[in-house]
Amino acid sequence: MLDDNLKSQLNAYLQKVTQPFEIVASLDDGDKSKELHGLLTDIVGLTDKITLKLDGQDARTPSFALNRPGEESGVVFAGIPMGHEFTSLVLALLQIGGHPPKVSEEVIEQIRSLDGEMRFETYFSLSCQNCPDVVQALNLMAILNPNVHHVAIDGALFQDEVKAREIMSVPSVYLNGEPFDQGRMSLEQILAKVDTGAAEREAAKLNDKATFDTLMIGGGPAGAAAAVYAARKGIRTGVAAERFGGQVLDTLGIENLISVPRTEGPKLAAALEEHVKEYEVDIMNLQRAVSLVPATQPGGEHEVAFESGARLRAKTLVLATGARWREMGVPGEAEYRNKGVAYCPHCDGPLFKGKRVAVIGGGNSGVEAAIDLAGIVGHVTLLEFMDEMRADAVLQKKLRSLPNVEIILGARTTEVNGDGKRVDGLTYEERATGELRRVDLEGVFVQIGLVPNTEWLQDSPIELSERGEIVVDQRGMTSIPGIFAAGDVTTVPYKQIVIAMGEGSKAALGAFDHLIRS
Repeated sequence: MLDDNLKSQLNAYLQKVTQPFEIVASLDDGDKSKELHGLLTDIVGLTDKITLKLDGQDARTPSFALNRPGEESGVVFAGIPMGHEFTSLVLALLQIGGHPPKVSEEVIEQIRSLDGEMRFETYFSLSCQNCPDVVQALNLMAILNPNVHHVAIDGALFQDEVKAREIMSVPSVYLNGEPFDQGRMSLEQILAKVDTGAAEREAAKLNDKATFDTLMIGGGPAGAAAAVYAARKGIRTGVAAERFGGQVLDTLGIENLISVPRTEGPKLAAALEEHVKEYEVDIMNLQRAVSLVPATQPGGEHEVAFESGARLRAKTLVLATGARWREMGVPGEAEYRNKGVAYCPHCDGPLFKGKRVAVIGGGNSGVEAAIDLAGIVGHVTLLEFMDEMRADAVLQKKLRSLPNVEIILGARTTEVNGDGKRVDGLTYEERATGELRRVDLEGVFVQIGLVPNTEWLQDSPIELSERGEIVVDQRGMTSIPGIFAAGDVTTVPYKQIVIAMGEGSKAALGAFDHLIRS
């Protein structure tokens, strides 16, 4: 099952296992069970700390549980956790085997203090880069707290369950049989939902923090780069972010970050956070900014308020709240979000295996999405508003070579159609004739650009462009002295990771220069 390279890597990891445990498999006579049996046999062959038992009675086959002797850990994988979930499997093996998790003692204690029976089920796809964060977080909670149980389910392998629960987006999480949440979630976000007092406790802690010299609002490439540059100057630096990594977390293949031929968004986000933690930077996650009060006099303190109720003060700010996927704004889009309307083809594509879908947008993102989906779904219809696509020529050539792709140019999407439960079609207008046409399909993937995250600044004196972007000068400073901005949220053209990093670095240097001069 595992090639020699993976076996070698896994063998190195399994040397860290200190406590014996069992893998209890529930198998049938199917090919997937044979495949899983091969994987588990390879694993136990690498260490004497793990025993494989084949007498599992789980109704889901193939599946396996990880149990310490004489007890159940509450961790179950239903399916074959390869692809993006191989890391989840490795971490679960290490943690159930006694290797300490890379989380703070405070978080560990918070998990162990959770009361009440919690049975989580997570539906994932092997190509979903957002799913491992959720699977790994819930696995850890189950390993640390006997009241928590978690089953990670490959939606592509258990299609009957996916259909019965009408799951059309991953990760989809259920708690005690009821929908809990969808999409990427960090361990902190999950704990905030199940531990209702956590947000208030965290807000109280933040309110007591001393004034920062420089505070970054946002933890994407721009915010992370700004934090590194500021911290290297020896000034008191903080990062307040809704989620560290920002939209990079939702990006799969990255091939234009100079000196790094190829990486993936979650890997880059983890590397950014690891780099920032090399310095004395106060990272505050799960903090969504809601308002800004600039200093009333030169050299004064700026104050940022957050949705949690926290308030932070700083002598200088770097606003790096990034951007989000633009929505079409047509009837049916909101109603059928996660019921056929999706924004992440890599995450949700496998749920549409063999079905007909549309991709809205003819830029690089749209064409790349259509190419990827064409290898999974039955048919892809790409609709572009303009009379020609804007994607790179090499991508267009690849798209046009695919037999199950139709390209419609000069098309304005007017409505997402559905039966009340899920998408069943899409209506568009031929811009040249004004004629309305309908396409029968089961999924719509929207890839039409970005919207800056500046709604929280609408009532502030910060100057915004007509598109809602923060206006900055050549040093990254906004219309308010001492407040800088960087990345996709600004008027700087070309929304690229490498550009955001450079702009974040420049903004931090600008902030430091402002500090020493004022």
